[in-house]
Amino acid sequence: MRDDPRIITLPKPLRHQIDLLARSLLQPVRTFDFATPSFEPALVAPESVSWRIFKNPVSVFIGGVAAVLLEFGEPRVRDGVWQHSNFRTDPLTRLQRTGLAAMVTVYGARSKAEAMIAGVVRRHDRVAGHTREGEPYHANDPELLDWVQATAGFGFMEAYHAYVRPLTGAERDSLFREAVPAARLYGAVGAPSSQAGLDALFDAMQARLVPSPIVFEFLDIMRQAAILPAPARPAQRVLLKAAVEILPPWVRERLGLDAQWRLGPLERAFVRTMARASDRLVLPSFPAVQSCRRLGLPDDYLYRGERTAAP
Repeated sequence: MRDDPRIITLPKPLRHQIDLLARSLLQPVRTFDFATPSFEPALVAPESVSWRIFKNPVSVFIGGVAAVLLEFGEPRVRDGVWQHSNFRTDPLTRLQRTGLAAMVTVYGARSKAEAMIAGVVRRHDRVAGHTREGEPYHANDPELLDWVQATAGFGFMEAYHAYVRPLTGAERDSLFREAVPAARLYGAVGAPSSQAGLDALFDAMQARLVPSPIVFEFLDIMRQAAILPAPARPAQRVLLKAAVEILPPWVRERLGLDAQWRLGPLERAFVRTMARASDRLVLPSFPAVQSCRRLGLPDDYLYRGERTAAP
């Protein structure tokens, strides 16, 4: 790896421990090999905005939480998840599977990503029921799939924009455009393909989003789950607050996320320091690096300054 002032070089023992921590967040019951098959492309190109954003474990965590909060504002998505998952009893495994799915969609070899997505679609086909308000839902409803896809794009994009580096309008549009092939495989055929499309969907969904005790139950579970090592556990609440903070103000108000969920100045500086450092730290086990190796690219390919996706 070349010497580059944009890349943080840590002593090997410390880098190994951080690498283990990042890997633990993405290791559910089954592991996934991002390094094979050799030279098989992903659904998204390595020069994309997506590859650069998803390499950052801190902003991906924050963005993922923000996406779930938005999803839980929609009653059909909320109860579909809460009634048909083990999130309350085994939150870490659920988080690992969700995080791994996001990484496979961006970095995994195309054949493996397509197979994983097909499996998710099959499992979702069995998820149906009624919300506590009596409204029917089905996990493969295109309207709900579009909302889930949009909230994920919003969360990862806004977390990176707020805590790592501001994104241009062209980069924002590229991020949504890059997600279209995977979105269609999931069945989200109407998911936004631009920032303007996202804004229009948010406007259309305003009347659908409602408060729920499940939002706060989710945040409490996330605060207490053994995601970080015990000495670092207090930082989890700060990262949760960082996720709440990037939600649109009207969403925070609608869901009842009041001032106690806002970051203080020192907390905001802490989150930005963590996120910006994570963007410069090459972790050998992380999917971004493993996928670069699969394509014959150097480990530090995504860390050599800014790369912009082709228009």
